[in-house]
Amino acid sequence: MTLVDSFAQPNTSVAEPFPLCLERPLGAVVTETGTQFALWAPSAKKVTLRLFMRGSMGEDGDALIGQYLMRPESDGSWTYDFADNKHGVYYDFLIERDCGSVDRVADPWARGAGVNGRRSMVVDFSRTNPDGWYRDHMPDVPLAQTVVWETHVGDFSNDPAGGFPESHRGKYLAFTDDGTSLDGHPDFPTGIAYLKKLGVTAVQLMPIYDFGSVDEETCDRYNWGYDPVNYNVPEGSYSTNPFDGSVRIREVKQMVQALHNAGIKVIMDVVYNHMFSPDNWFERSVPDYFLRRKPNGALANGSGCGCDMATERKMFRRFIVESVTFWAREYHMDGFRFDLMGLIDVDTMNAVRAALDEIPGRGRDILMYGEPWSAGASAPLPADTLLAGKQGLAQLDDRIGHFCDTTRDTIKGHVFYSDCPGYVNGGMHANAVAVREAVDAWRHSDRPEGVAGQVIQYVSAHDDLTLWDKLCASLAASSLGSAVAEGDEENTVDVPKVLHDADFSEQGLDAVGPEMAQALRDVLGANRLSAGIVLTSAGIPFMLSGEEFARTKYGNSDSYDSTKELNWLDWDRAWHMRDLIGFYAKLIALRKSDARWFDGNRKIVDTEGDELVFRVGDYLVAVNPSDRTGVVDVAAAAVEGDSGDMHRYWCCLGVSGRGGGVSTGGGDDDYLIMPAHTFAIWKLQ
Repeated sequence: MTLVDSFAQPNTSVAEPFPLCLERPLGAVVTETGTQFALWAPSAKKVTLRLFMRGSMGEDGDALIGQYLMRPESDGSWTYDFADNKHGVYYDFLIERDCGSVDRVADPWARGAGVNGRRSMVVDFSRTNPDGWYRDHMPDVPLAQTVVWETHVGDFSNDPAGGFPESHRGKYLAFTDDGTSLDGHPDFPTGIAYLKKLGVTAVQLMPIYDFGSVDEETCDRYNWGYDPVNYNVPEGSYSTNPFDGSVRIREVKQMVQALHNAGIKVIMDVVYNHMFSPDNWFERSVPDYFLRRKPNGALANGSGCGCDMATERKMFRRFIVESVTFWAREYHMDGFRFDLMGLIDVDTMNAVRAALDEIPGRGRDILMYGEPWSAGASAPLPADTLLAGKQGLAQLDDRIGHFCDTTRDTIKGHVFYSDCPGYVNGGMHANAVAVREAVDAWRHSDRPEGVAGQVIQYVSAHDDLTLWDKLCASLAASSLGSAVAEGDEENTVDVPKVLHDADFSEQGLDAVGPEMAQALRDVLGANRLSAGIVLTSAGIPFMLSGEEFARTKYGNSDSYDSTKELNWLDWDRAWHMRDLIGFYAKLIALRKSDARWFDGNRKIVDTEGDELVFRVGDYLVAVNPSDRTGVVDVAAAAVEGDSGDMHRYWCCLGVSGRGGGVSTGGGDDDYLIMPAHTFAIWKLQ
């Protein structure tokens, strides 16, 4: 009997070439009557179930428990039942083809696994719950107060100065360490205590399913994890024991529980558009069915990873729907961010939304949003298949959101051209019209993007340059004359290291000279303006963790497999940039205080220049990135009903400007003054 990885298969060019298994539970399911195994493998001649004592070959105590010939069913599945509870037993399958070849495969539908996901594990989830799990619930945070902070499990706690127990650094359990603080600064919180002080209401976790780029036995590499192996199994390298499949499950629940206790929702980053390799458990189970192929048989590559998944096929659509709802039900996830949503078909996305809505008590409050683009063109699809890219947004349920790259590029400049400025960093005039539409979530533009709750407003995420690095590059290219290296559809700027370092101490500014010191102040000012615009715009504000303390990756725009040191949250930098953190925290608190910041209409106030001035209820926001002073005509800022109350006046709530605090008083009360490089908010009293 020979193990092989691929086979000659029948022509599968038709949409559904095999019997469909749409009702039977698949995977290993523990019930009161025992344990049932089911694998959908309609092209198999014979399937053998194998049970093991351990999750991988070579582990102490590993032994083959037994081999069992499975029963073929009319829906293309193969089944085997046991009368006892097999919790903790590991398993795989041998699939024999008509040609006599045999493929070893772990369970694509598995919900537990051994180290590196090579063998699946039977899980009785009632045995994996931490104390008090039955009381865990979604935090009572309305959609209007949602502020999303994206982080990586390792980045959150890998910094040794962060005060986390050494055994928890880079692990799920670091999120359970309340009360951590920066070494040497006991009054400066880190970790979950820091999040509570910052005020964000949702943490988006970069992939925590089982991925293939990190060896769980050694954990000696860093990766973002956009390379799925087992979609329904937590990643083992973030657990304290990757060899015991139950440990990772329990520790993810402990992490979620701790965030919920802090009043913070948990959003899971999911990657159903591709897998780690074309040689995956799905493809081994049913060759040529789960991967998209071009007419010549070549694999589609719209993901840039060489193996686009065929979400439009009914069995993979079933899998995605069940996978998302499984994470929501079993792990109490409060939201899902879909990687390269532009490769997933609209029908599948809407089916996921409908299935989540059916979860009692909380389903309709579970967030869904994704990237409305792909990395390239996928394979030709059936005529009735519409992908959930920008061309398909109008067909999505209006509670499925998307990242707004138009807002991102309007504010800080084109994402792939490092020197290209946006509204806050030198491109004020060119972007003035667009930024006025952006703050209203594009709802009244000629290119609307849906209701406010569908628009994720942001200027930084894990992809591309951090906000600080983008502002450094664009301002360095314009004011310092730094070299720009042109590339295919992108460019980079040679940024002086001192800009990235962002040392704003008196000694630090003196050491770099007046020109560089002013460049640093310009970058800091542009960062504040960016944050001000995002956090006062309609829609859902989103930020990369550390944006609020000028996070840098020293110009690395794709640090997915760089060192953990480059990627981790530098908690000492956070302390040095605590004034900037305070600015973000005040904006977040203000936003949470009034639901109109989320979906209230923005009344744009005309100005003589390109300043951004808009009214939201009794608030007036003004942004002036230019080098000249601007003014706001108080009469122009009024709306119907204001003029009847002669005792009302504008009170400045807060201001940010180059060089610190500046006066915004109007003198004769007819005008409000906007000094250069200023962000300010007034409230009508």
